[in-house]
Amino acid sequence: MEFLQPGSWAEALAAKAAYPEALPIAGGTDVMVELNFDARRPPALLDLTRIPELAAWHADNGRIRLGAGVSYTTVITELAGSLPGLALAARTVGSPQIRNRGTVGGNLGSASPAGDCHPPLLAAGAEIEVASVRGTRTIAAAEFCTGVKQNALAPDELIAAVLVPPAAGPQQFSKIGTRNAMVIAVASFCVALDPARRSVGTGIGSAAPTPRRAADAERFLAGALAEAGLWESRADLPARIAGEFGERVKAAAAPIDDVRGTAAYRRHALAVMARRTLTWAWHEYQAGS
Repeated sequence: MEFLQPGSWAEALAAKAAYPEALPIAGGTDVMVELNFDARRPPALLDLTRIPELAAWHADNGRIRLGAGVSYTTVITELAGSLPGLALAARTVGSPQIRNRGTVGGNLGSASPAGDCHPPLLAAGAEIEVASVRGTRTIAAAEFCTGVKQNALAPDELIAAVLVPPAAGPQQFSKIGTRNAMVIAVASFCVALDPARRSVGTGIGSAAPTPRRAADAERFLAGALAEAGLWESRADLPARIAGEFGERVKAAAAPIDDVRGTAAYRRHALAVMARRTLTWAWHEYQAGS
C-alpha cells in the first residue's frame, strides 16, 4: 500500500488525479477501523492532515465555510452559536479523543447512513464543495449520498469544504443508540426552524439507504404553524401538530432490520424524536432564542 502525503491542496488534487483509487484519510476514525478489520484494502492512502486550510472555517457570502478537515471539537467549541444543530450532533460522536480527530468532511466522505453530521446538514440546506484538477463544483447535501457508503464524488475529486447557512432559528438534534455514549445511531433526527422565512428543515439518519429529508413533514409543519398564526404569536404548540409532524417524519423513513434495531422500532423512534425535537425547538422560539 502506497502512502501519499501532499503538503498543499494543489498537491492533494494532483495526487488524487494520478491515483484515483487512493483513499483519503484525515482523522482516520472511520478509515482505520476498516483497515484494521481488513474490510478495505486500498492500493494507496492519501493523507490530508498536512493541508492547513482544510482544518479552517470562515464566513463566506452569508454561509459558514467549513474546511473538510474541521474537527467535531472545533464545531462544538467555536460554532455552537452559528451551527447549533451540527454542534449538538457533534457532541454525540464517540469520545473526546474521537471528536478531536474526527472531521465533518470525513463523516461525509464515509457516506454511512448513520453518520451523525448528515441530519443537521440536511436540515440546514448545506452544500458540499468538491474539487479536482478539473475544477470545483457544489453538491446539495441531499444529493451527496447516493447509496449505502456511496457518494457523488468522481474518482478524482476530494471534499474541499461544507457550506452551511448559519441558523436562522432554533435547531435541535436527537439520536438513539444501544447505549448512551460512543454509539452508532439506531436512528437520528434534526429539525431546524426558520421563523423569518416561515420554513422548516429536517434530516433523518440511520433509517434509509441514505440520509434523507422529510419533505412532506416540513411542508405540513410550516403550513400548520402559519395557518394557526403560531409563527407570529409564539403560542404553545398544539399536541396534534407535533403528533402529525412525527407521523409524517416516520412515513418518510425506509429503515431495515439489523443488529442494532428493527425497522418498526426505528419508525417508532423517529416519530418520538420528531415530536420531542420540535417541542424543544419551539420552546426555544417561545423564549426568544
